[in-house]
Amino acid sequence: MTLRMTRRTFVKGPPLVAASLATGATDLPAAAQDRVLPSWNDTAARQRIIDFIKATTTDGGEGYVAPADRIAIFDNDGTLWSEQPFYIQLGFMLDRVKTLAPEHPEWKTKEPFASILAGDLKGLAKGGEKGIVEVGMATHAGMTTDEFNKIVTDWFATAGHPKTGRLYTDMAYLPMRELLDYLRANDFKTYIVSGGGVEFMRTITEKVYGIPPEQVVGSMIATEYAIIDGLPVLRRLPKIDFVDDGPGKPAGINKFIGRKPIFVAGNSDGDYEMMRWVTAANGPNFAMLIHHTDGDREYAYDRQSAFGKLDKALDEAGRRNWLVVDMKSDWKKIFALE
Repeated sequence: MTLRMTRRTFVKGPPLVAASLATGATDLPAAAQDRVLPSWNDTAARQRIIDFIKATTTDGGEGYVAPADRIAIFDNDGTLWSEQPFYIQLGFMLDRVKTLAPEHPEWKTKEPFASILAGDLKGLAKGGEKGIVEVGMATHAGMTTDEFNKIVTDWFATAGHPKTGRLYTDMAYLPMRELLDYLRANDFKTYIVSGGGVEFMRTITEKVYGIPPEQVVGSMIATEYAIIDGLPVLRRLPKIDFVDDGPGKPAGINKFIGRKPIFVAGNSDGDYEMMRWVTAANGPNFAMLIHHTDGDREYAYDRQSAFGKLDKALDEAGRRNWLVVDMKSDWKKIFALE
């Protein structure tokens, strides 16, 4: 069953609750306000989000934004789901190398594949970006788009997170899913803009986040039209077509969405350029950073992390009026299965 919800389906229920979801909620009784973003603690961070949505959706108000221009974009790794101890797509790559290894006996002595087969992530890291790209091409290319989608879908059905043992799809952040639903209930259109592979993400974004494939922007490898066994297909090539990270993110937004967002959420310096771009616009805009501060329920990391490094953006958040969400203090729950 699809989890995508229209405003009408999402807000059905008791009239007071429906009204709280479809407005900024600050004029409603406390009991109704508790139904807005229920996995968030009642902190200044939650209130800033509610106030912005109320301001942009109140017809006739100073900050009103027409529904067509209510575009909200979200990074994926570390913003909507866990990115530690490594990116989930890297987990797929590692598992895929092990699956394909019997077909490639040369990998036993060829780096970075030898390190992966030995379980040596530090050895993999020594190969740097070049090594990761080589592994990516070996595990993501050489098949049709339909074949790749099935491989990824089957992997997500069984693959577990190395720390929790939960399915990777269960590592999505409940407070962020509530925020996505809350925005859509107020006629925002929600997009993912991520450095992850676009076709990797599209297999699960509708089920996990309620975001359909056509509203996912990500990094891409080249594809070509081909006839295989008499049938037309798209074949995935071992060649990078577009990198949707850092300065590539605003370029990707412009190329694939065509409207400048007014709401942006990220968690790392890889999101810095798109946050700068969105908040430099005239008119209402809102930017938020997810700061991973909860080492008990999730992970605590920022400036020195190999994945999701948050340094420059964290330094500039206050000066640029970006909201920094402290996971430990601002979220009651992190995962739905807590």
